[in-house]
Amino acid sequence: MKKKEYKPLGLYIHIPFCKSKCVYCDFYSLPNSEEKMDRYTAALCRQLSEISRQTTAHQVDTVYFGGGTPSWLGEKRLRQILKTVEKHYRLAKKPEITLEANPDSAGNWKTLRALRRAGFNRLSLGVQSADDAQLQTLNRPHTFAQAEEAVAAARRAKIKNVSLDLIYGLPGQTLESWRDTVEKAAALSPEHLSCYGLKVEEGTPLWDMQSAMDLPDDDLQADMYLWTVSRLEELGYRQYEISNFARPGCESRHNLKYWTLGEYAGFGPGAHSDLGDVRYAYVRDLDAYCLGVEGQGDILSENDRIPSRERDIEYLMLGLRITRGISRQEFEYKFRLPFGPVQEVLERFEQTGRAVMRGGRWRLTPEGFLLSNQIIGQCLEALAGEKLRREEATANHDYRVR
Repeated sequence: MKKKEYKPLGLYIHIPFCKSKCVYCDFYSLPNSEEKMDRYTAALCRQLSEISRQTTAHQVDTVYFGGGTPSWLGEKRLRQILKTVEKHYRLAKKPEITLEANPDSAGNWKTLRALRRAGFNRLSLGVQSADDAQLQTLNRPHTFAQAEEAVAAARRAKIKNVSLDLIYGLPGQTLESWRDTVEKAAALSPEHLSCYGLKVEEGTPLWDMQSAMDLPDDDLQADMYLWTVSRLEELGYRQYEISNFARPGCESRHNLKYWTLGEYAGFGPGAHSDLGDVRYAYVRDLDAYCLGVEGQGDILSENDRIPSRERDIEYLMLGLRITRGISRQEFEYKFRLPFGPVQEVLERFEQTGRAVMRGGRWRLTPEGFLLSNQIIGQCLEALAGEKLRREEATANHDYRVR
């Protein structure tokens, strides 16, 4: 008898609590709200149980606790939430279960050991910089020494998969100080590194402060990025996405779902889901979310049905973010559209060293990643032009167009 096959599913669990708000943070997070933690945990567990009924055809192979600062929620509540997942969902044999944490709340190895024993097997630490003055400017609640202590605690707790987040383009940052941050982070031997360029988002304190900040210009940020790609490759970290680098086999399986159009279900205020051809999101309001789960209101802020055949734009946008790239054969099979106009764009950028075709797949080079918005935009324009041409041909009953 043939063994039943289940579709892979990732769970994202948003923990919006944090010790303090960073000046650049655009995520939905709440400092100084510890009194709401118990109610929120109960609401999460209740909704996890309810949504599980829609996933009987799935097998959960990744669970990601993001924030905010999930570690700020506390060991007991985190174990309660994960236990609810284990009770109500079909888990894969070796699921990737990630916990985001700030170094100041992840320095107790006994707590990390308890979480590891509960099932957490990947720790993502928001280090951001090795320069304490830069951390203070960002209103980060920790020092780099605490980051070193957190990694040591994770290793003592026998957590074998540690990721560090770093940010380049910080106020007052030079190429030399960024190099120092990367070298010191790499010296901690993490399995994964995420290196993000600083984005100044409207509505954040940094947006209002930017004119008084000494922010690196685009050319300097480009130098930082290209040096990082080269240096991390030398150290054995393979780039697999614009901002992400990993030792072989240690890529973030959960985040790859977003970039490869995999299915995922999100929980918590502001969380997004893509499940069963429906993309939906919850309100960015903890109290409204809890009331909705408790049956006293609507919690959806978005709800759109997008059939798989209509995901051609997403395939290009997301596929060109990862080093695996995109395939003509894959594209034409999935979407029944010609790849030729997109390939023409990529061939032009190939001539300038910003795109390359290997093994039947087109991908952007590191220099191309720096212009990814421009390149992707031109690919989408070419695709839109082809769609319009086909629509006009259909309207004119010209069936020679394929």
